Amino acid sequence: HGDMLHSQGAVKKQQPYEESIMVPFLLRYPRAFGAGGREVDTLVNAPDIAPTLLGLCGVPVPDSMEGTDFSAGLIKGDMPDMDAALLMCPAPFGQWTRNIGGREYRGVRTRRHTYCRDLKGPWLLYDNEKDPYQLENLCGNAEFAAIQGELDAILNRKLKETHDDFRPAQHYIE
Repeated sequence: HGDMLHSQGAVKKQQPYEESIMVPFLLRYPRAFGAGGREVDTLVNAPDIAPTLLGLCGVPVPDSMEGTDFSAGLIKGDMPDMDAALLMCPAPFGQWTRNIGGREYRGVRTRRHTYCRDLKGPWLLYDNEKDPYQLENLCGNAEFAAIQGELDAILNRKLKETHDDFRPAQHYIE
């Protein structure tokens, strides 16, 4: 799984940078996918893993389970193109405490951009195609206001879909 490894001057995980969030999902299932293997390039959210594995096993996915079952797309080789993966840190802890910049955040990672906001508002915006090392934060830059607005709308939709009203960490701890 992701680890900062001193990129961005940080270590460990929980942070919304590529090194921490872009984690490959590896699955070996020769009976369904063949022995040769293949690569599927789609964005997947953590809650999608369990329903997809259940679907691949032929086990009905309970209605109460969050996430999307991608098993049919994996078997057919016809994966839907997700518009964005949801990023979150509900409560900074352990390796990323507040005294070293840890904070609650929610964000989205699209194929091209990473956008995050913390409890105070928009925080990070990167064009991962032009800036793969995420060195230039474009958040608040007037040239990128339209893109930031689009990404914020996607984030709002994802939060609504997941019933996440993005509260301070103490709310979840209590």
